[in-house]
Amino acid sequence: MSALETTTFEALYDALAAAIDRVGPARETDFLARLALLLMHAEVDEAAIRAALAAAEASVSDAS
Repeated sequence: MSALETTTFEALYDALAAAIDRVGPARETDFLARLALLLMHAEVDEAAIRAALAAAEASVSDAS
């Protein structure tokens, strides 16, 4: 998995936040699930996908 430049990462984060706002709370979960599936389809490295899944799960588990 390659790291994005900080400015690119921040711009994409802002785009993600704006998209979440546009779809609204009622469709946020569906949107995020669809986004995850599309990104998994675009990423061909299974190990990178599994690492990202584990990291996301851990970050949510740690927050609760």
